[in-house]
Amino acid sequence: MKIRLSPSFNRYAILLAFVLILNACAPSSTPPFFIPPTELPQLNAVTPLVVTAVSTTIPTVSISLPTPTPACTNDLTYIQDLTIPDGTTVTPGQSIDKQWLVSNSGTCNWDSRYKLKFLSGDAMATPVEQALYPARAGAQAKLRILFTAPQDTGTHQSTWQAIAPDGTAFGTTVNIQITVGP
Repeated sequence: MKIRLSPSFNRYAILLAFVLILNACAPSSTPPFFIPPTELPQLNAVTPLVVTAVSTTIPTVSISLPTPTPACTNDLTYIQDLTIPDGTTVTPGQSIDKQWLVSNSGTCNWDSRYKLKFLSGDAMATPVEQALYPARAGAQAKLRILFTAPQDTGTHQSTWQAIAPDGTAFGTTVNIQITVGP
């Protein structure tokens, strides 16, 4: 007996066979990427490691920075005694109003941060740090300290120095020299 199939069935059968063949040929899932290891050559002797020095030159970079403007400079120049010339005789415990004429010979203006500080000799009962009279650069100024003569007779001297806000001493010193007598 012979079975005769319709042409449409034949088409479906061919299509089904084609799908089954394609499905059978396609992988069931994507395999992971894998590179099998290669076999390393067998070494009978130790091969020395050779290191070759590589010369690298680092380029030199030249940077031109602007020249900073110099900070002002502090200076004090003694001009003259205005009161109590050196060697003046005073009595023990006498009040002394000493004044000096000086010049701000630097380029910095003196303000309230500038001081006059006791340097050596006898402080003669006055605080060892005094305010320096404010003065513009190039101007003259009068310095004044109120002293009290010591009780001991003899020659006494007190030397003072100008001090900048950063604590550095500058300029010529000013001093008083008196003789305490009866």
